[in-house]
Formats: sequence, C-alpha cells, structure tokens
Amino acid sequence: MKNKKAVIFDLDGTLLDTLTDIADSMNEVLARYGFPVHDYGAYRTMIGAGMDVLARRAVPEDRRDDETVSRVAAAMREEYDRRWSLTSRPYPGVTEMLTLLTERGIPFSVLSNKLDSFAKQMVSALLGDWHFFEVRGLVQGLPRKPDPHIALEMADSLGLPAEQVIFVGDSDIDMETAVRAGMVPVGVLWGYQTPERLTSAGAFALLSSPRELMGIL
Repeated sequence: MKNKKAVIFDLDGTLLDTLTDIADSMNEVLARYGFPVHDYGAYRTMIGAGMDVLARRAVPEDRRDDETVSRVAAAMREEYDRRWSLTSRPYPGVTEMLTLLTERGIPFSVLSNKLDSFAKQMVSALLGDWHFFEVRGLVQGLPRKPDPHIALEMADSLGLPAEQVIFVGDSDIDMETAVRAGMVPVGVLWGYQTPERLTSAGAFALLSSPRELMGIL
C-alpha cells in the first residue's frame, strides 16, 4: 500500500462535519411543507448521494412523487445556502493531516456529491489555507458517485494511474467509487456510516483518526 502518490477525499463526513447544518436546513423545509422532521441520527443514513436524493429520502414515502421531491430539493438548496456555515467545521485532526500531506508533497483533491457550487464554497471558506489540486462537486449532466467517471478524470488530471490514488470517504458510496475506479478505498470512522457498511463496500483500510492516513501512504 505504500508509495501511493495522491489522495481524493470525500467532503461531508470525511473532511467536514456538516451534519447539523444539513439536517437543520432540511428539517426547516420539511416543517414548511407540513412533513415530519427527522433527528440527526436519521440523517446519517440519508446523506451522501446528493441533495435530490436527500430530499426524496426525507419526505414521507407517500409524497415521493417527482414534483414534490423537486420542490423540496429546490427549497432545500435555498435554505442550505443560508445555513451551510453556521456549525460546519473540519473534523479534529483534518487540518493537521492536510499540512502533513502538503509537507510531503502529496497532492490532494475533493470529489463530492454535494452541488459543485457548495463544495467549492465550503472548501474555500473552511479549508482555504490548504491547496487542493481540484475540488469537484455534482454538476448537472455529469455522473455522480459511485460512478467512477469523475474520479478517473481527476486521476488523469494528476497524471497518475488510478491504482496510485487513495480514495478516502465515510460512506459505502465512496468505497464503491474507489473500487470501480481501481483506486485504493479507505474508510473513515468519524463520519456518518458504520464500519460494517464501509467494509462490505470494499474498504481496504479504516482510519480512526485523520493522522492515520499518513501511515498508509
């Protein structure tokens, strides 16, 4: 596993703890529509596939028609635009890890299913002291994770074969992306999903703290 030359990170649940702002934004929208709200624990299983999927999962089962989901997702985008920075912060140890990667000359990027505008805005605001080779979020018309297309484009931009890239994330979607791209899937235990889900999705290694990443590079 040594001599890997680059890292692609997921964002929510991996570099940034965004759960509260996402959950509060969606609950505000659900309440506005007269729908039941969810506790933070429930959102751990909803986050990761993008805002449209989050909206579909959050509304009641009998209201998951395309029109309702589309309206809720649009309202969520507006609400989240107002709330995204209220409590979201890097996880403990993340900034130190990014500094160590920088010192070792290992390039790192972000690939998120968060809307591209939000992903770029959040990295700039909350992790702007570190240079990310690339930050890519969800763009209309392009495939989302776990499709490996964008991950492979990012490896190509780095000038590296996929097998020399570590893909770090907190979800089964991230692990599946890495496996399908031929990258090294590494799961983090401080995020939103369980070790069992990460392992069953193909995680090669599980990290208990950000600094542990340095031991497998």
